[in-house]
Amino acid sequence: MSLICYRALLWNPGWQPCSVFSSLSSILAFSLETRGALLYKQAAMQNLNEPKIAKGPFLVGDILLLGAACFICWRSALPLGVGPALLVAACVAAGALLAITPYLLQYRLLSRLAETDALTSVVAQIQNLEAIAGRIAGATAQWQTVQEQSDKTAAGAKAIAERMAGEVRAFTEFMERANDSEKATLRLEVEKLRRAENDWLQVLVRTLDHVYALSAGAQRSGLPNVIAQVSNFQNACREAARRVGLAPFAPQEAEPFDGQRHQLVEPDVKAGPDALVGEILATGYTYQGRLLRPALVRLRNGHSENPPASANEKPDPAQNLLPLGQQSQVAPG
Repeated sequence: MSLICYRALLWNPGWQPCSVFSSLSSILAFSLETRGALLYKQAAMQNLNEPKIAKGPFLVGDILLLGAACFICWRSALPLGVGPALLVAACVAAGALLAITPYLLQYRLLSRLAETDALTSVVAQIQNLEAIAGRIAGATAQWQTVQEQSDKTAAGAKAIAERMAGEVRAFTEFMERANDSEKATLRLEVEKLRRAENDWLQVLVRTLDHVYALSAGAQRSGLPNVIAQVSNFQNACREAARRVGLAPFAPQEAEPFDGQRHQLVEPDVKAGPDALVGEILATGYTYQGRLLRPALVRLRNGHSENPPASANEKPDPAQNLLPLGQQSQVAPG
């Protein structure tokens, strides 16, 4: 703060005495802040026997030095020379130092008193070490007793843990055996259900094949009433089968041959690239969206890669008989 006042005096040619007093008020404010900090430290040590230092002489000296600085500023010519400015700065700095000196001395004394009190408490605690040592010895004896009891408890707990581990192993083995037996039983039941499903699917497919053969015979008879009645009967049977997931499908005549959905009745004949379906001998079936059996068809003449058999040759029995009920095993769901 003294340096700030000194620079204001040197670099401000148009200074007035009021500016000097404002600088002095700033210095006094700084002194009050310093005193407030020291008073806070004193409040933290108020339980000690505080030494009393007379602050009156220091305050009087502070006021005299500040008055001397004001007098020098008032009596000197403007602007201040180097000498008067140095005197003013020295007076202000000395006044500030003199103002805080008693508080600094009192703070040092309080710090030493605090250290002395701490040392006194340490000495009192050292004097109680013998009693503490006796208590430690008693606690050590009790600790040994507790240690023995804890060893016995740990041994008992270990035995219980071993027995529990044996019980857990036995229970785990029992559960594994029961699980294996249950899995075997369930596997057997699933196999039985699959065989039963294959059996009733075979019966149902064979029945629908016979119904289709009956419908084809009605179509060849040319009687409208018979055709209508047999067609209604076939539709009713197919609707009943569709409710359990069995859906028949039949290709159209002149439809391109598809090796995935169509099957030739002649086993030795291979379909050409542009082969067309000529005759439908049996419908195909899908079960729950999976292909169960392809449709049995015969190609149109001229669309097979192998030449047809001559009239003198005896045809294969497989070409004369309609393989009704032919199907593949149902894939497991």
